[in-house]
Amino acid sequence: MIIISNLNKRFGSKEVLRGINLKIYDGESLVILGPSGCGKSVLLKHIIGLLKPDEGQVLIDGEDITQFDQKRLDALRMRMGMLFQSAALFDSLTVEENIAFGLRKHTTLSDLAIHHIVSEKLEMVGLPGANHLMPSELSGGMRKRVGLARAIAMEPEIILYDEPTTGLDPIMTCAIDELHLSLKERLGVTSIVVTHDLNSAYRIGDRLALHYGGRIVAIGTKEEIIHSPDPLVQQFIRGEAKGPMTLL
Repeated sequence: MIIISNLNKRFGSKEVLRGINLKIYDGESLVILGPSGCGKSVLLKHIIGLLKPDEGQVLIDGEDITQFDQKRLDALRMRMGMLFQSAALFDSLTVEENIAFGLRKHTTLSDLAIHHIVSEKLEMVGLPGANHLMPSELSGGMRKRVGLARAIAMEPEIILYDEPTTGLDPIMTCAIDELHLSLKERLGVTSIVVTHDLNSAYRIGDRLALHYGGRIVAIGTKEEIIHSPDPLVQQFIRGEAKGPMTLL
């Protein structure tokens, strides 16, 4: 479904992406691992078209989205959902209004139809009846789940998760992971997850890719990554300060 080819991105003098090559298959959960600040979220923003590369291509169903105009990008994003690290809820809107935002902007559905969709998605993420709460009334885990309900409101084919468990306790992290797996099974979506949480990655990932130094330095199943002879991979999964991977 998604092919990333020779992707390069520089911010000033800093090379963030340096010839990234990656294939993401239809229906899989690909987890992109790496130390904080290595450019994982930058890669995610290229996949959804929020950033344009200096060089390279992002092919979705054979089309290079880096060449899309705004109208075609908007149409592409209708097929995608994104859960941002902070959930990115509008604080002045209710839970229902947050989840309905894209539906009201991009569809001609009636208020009643939108209400039913919102309620269905809240049920799916384990928050039935939370429609009229304000973001200020939500815990961190609840905010993430509302953000996920918004991400799936348009029935996307692809869901992008940017650090979905950051700031959550281990029990809520596990709950979010279980929710991720449940949605994948029920909706059949392709998932791309950026994280540095290894336990979470092992639970949800069909394949894991290690991003470091602007490149994908290793990719494989959980077992292949755990048993990789690459010293970069071993340093990261063991959480060792000393090794070839320097602190950013």
